[in-house]
Amino acid sequence: MLMRTDPFRELDRLTQQFLGTSARPAVMPMDAWRTGDEFVVEFDLPGVDPESVELDVERNVLTVKAQRPVQEGTAEMIAAERPRGVFSRQLILGDNLDTERIQAGYRNGVLSLHIPVAEKAKPRRIQIQTQDDDQLAISR
Repeated sequence: MLMRTDPFRELDRLTQQFLGTSARPAVMPMDAWRTGDEFVVEFDLPGVDPESVELDVERNVLTVKAQRPVQEGTAEMIAAERPRGVFSRQLILGDNLDTERIQAGYRNGVLSLHIPVAEKAKPRRIQIQTQDDDQLAISR
């Protein structure tokens, strides 16, 4: 019995896993870095309406959801390479970040989050008293 095989089937399956499909879009690209006493995270979301972006924090898990609507109409698509649908990404934030003071902004298709370092995680000096009632500062 002859079976018809497609040598690219496995490659297509792997590509869909990593890049997503139109029914299940891939994850949104992200950059993250630390500047002084805050972390900055940026997500690329071109063509996404800022009203469709949702940010939720539960314990130390930050969830970002956004939606790029599906093209509607009777036009015949010639190429459809930009993923559409709902995008979602979760970040686990460390205990040293202040999730109560996260600031978010959306400009030119980029969602920017500024997450400050918690006060309890910042270095501080502890005063030590000696028998002479002199105070010494020890850095921690």
